[in-house]
Amino acid sequence: MNADTSRQDQAEWDESAQLFSRTARDLPTGRHQFHRERLMAQIHDTQREERTGAAPAKARRGFRLPRPAIVLPAMAAAVAAAVVAGTAMSGGGGVRDGGVATGPALTTQVGAATTKGVPQLLDQISLAAADGSHPDVKPGQYIYIESKSADSFLKTVDGKTTPASHELHRRQIWKSPDGTKGWLIDPSDDENPKGETLDLPDERGFTPKPSLNGPSYDYLTKLTTDPAALLAKIYKETKGHGNSPDQEAFTTIGDLLGESYPPAELYSALFKAAEKIPGVVVVRDAVDAVGRHGVAVARLDESSGQREEWIFDPKTHVFLGERTVQVRKNSGQDGLIKPGTVVYTSAIMDRAVVDGIKQTPSRNG
Repeated sequence: MNADTSRQDQAEWDESAQLFSRTARDLPTGRHQFHRERLMAQIHDTQREERTGAAPAKARRGFRLPRPAIVLPAMAAAVAAAVVAGTAMSGGGGVRDGGVATGPALTTQVGAATTKGVPQLLDQISLAAADGSHPDVKPGQYIYIESKSADSFLKTVDGKTTPASHELHRRQIWKSPDGTKGWLIDPSDDENPKGETLDLPDERGFTPKPSLNGPSYDYLTKLTTDPAALLAKIYKETKGHGNSPDQEAFTTIGDLLGESYPPAELYSALFKAAEKIPGVVVVRDAVDAVGRHGVAVARLDESSGQREEWIFDPKTHVFLGERTVQVRKNSGQDGLIKPGTVVYTSAIMDRAVVDGIKQTPSRNG
């Protein structure tokens, strides 16, 4: 007896739309197009696999939306923001997209990578993470994270496709410890440049469960702080995601360094876990989105030719930000993303616990 694929397809569309509606609001500028096309591809895979009897795409890969992790055509990838010759730059001029100016994609020199000193550096970073001031978050408080980021996309006008970057811009996000309340201000959002609620359930009545790919603070407090067990959990829960298990594990840890607030013991354990991932290297000179020089813990995605870099202050080992750099040439349209293009760049400007939503540390009294 044949399954009613039309109903299954519609249900998959509805569930996927709910998930994208919630998570896309949290994405940095430029990644929305990537995830729209990725979502469409996953829906089509699911429809095809239901017809052929294969395992559903969602069961194999899951929906992992915080940042690009699988290879898709360059049209869907976030392409660039950049630091040229060690100085933070933006396209400037140009048209405006969602309140953020756009311009040509910029580039950086590709820094040399080495495996020498990786364990020692991660040990130092882990110790610094454990020693740093890291107050707990109480009910009724909010985690506030302010960053500056820039990225871009391949833009097609009159049949001609070229890389186009978004100008470096400020991004602010507030989240409650349980993840059910929040507010986001990102001028790149053309629908809500002055801010929008992240409260759950969303407008479709959907409330996603916290996970490694979408954690709340309360969820993070319950994770193991044993590095080996933590890494095993990461591999297990991200199985089938991304271009390879090792790259996905590295990316998952990187996501937790950005717009989340791991408790101190977990924060330290994440770096110990990263030591155990094959292919991790050190880049002695990397630059974050606002031009701060640091040392990077990095890993090359062999499929995409992009290197993800976590950037730390060379003296204090405080996390500064991250960037993704194209280091290998691709073929076809993907070749428009030249080696040296900074696919994504960000800098953490402030991370704090505040007493109210839309409140910043300077106003927190």
